[in-house]
Amino acid sequence: MSEDTPTPALRARLAASYEAYVLSDLARAAVPIPVAAGTPGALLTEAAGVLAAAHRLLDAAVVHERLAGAGWDLVGAVLGISPRAARVRFALAEAAFHEQLRPLGALDTARTAQLPPYVLQEPLEAALDLDDWVLRHTDGDTPGTTPVSGALLRTPRQPEGPG
Repeated sequence: MSEDTPTPALRARLAASYEAYVLSDLARAAVPIPVAAGTPGALLTEAAGVLAAAHRLLDAAVVHERLAGAGWDLVGAVLGISPRAARVRFALAEAAFHEQLRPLGALDTARTAQLPPYVLQEPLEAALDLDDWVLRHTDGDTPGTTPVSGALLRTPRQPEGPG
């Protein structure tokens, strides 16, 4: 980690942005109706992929909110569940995120990455890629030239840790 490393909360927000991008692309792929008869179950398979991506986005959003200071009471209230149920439902996502923040060389071989490594290990590169994606998909709104990376460039960084 370097002096330019965004805080864990900001990297969690970047992870949520990445999951939103994946969800959007999957949902868009399900919109066209094939002219010829497709493979049986193809739409159902696409819909299941969209649902799984939506769950990953929700997990990422909860992790971000927790790292930004939200308690389980707020998470539960927003989702209409008890704070305890929220903690049980999302504690593993939070732990997995913290595991992904570890440097690539320090990872256990048994670890299964949820995100492409560069999203958390090279956050500015990932944010610039997401900037390009957002700007290609604007619909009349003007998100500025750095809709994702701008937050990384304006936010205080986390100092390098020991070791």
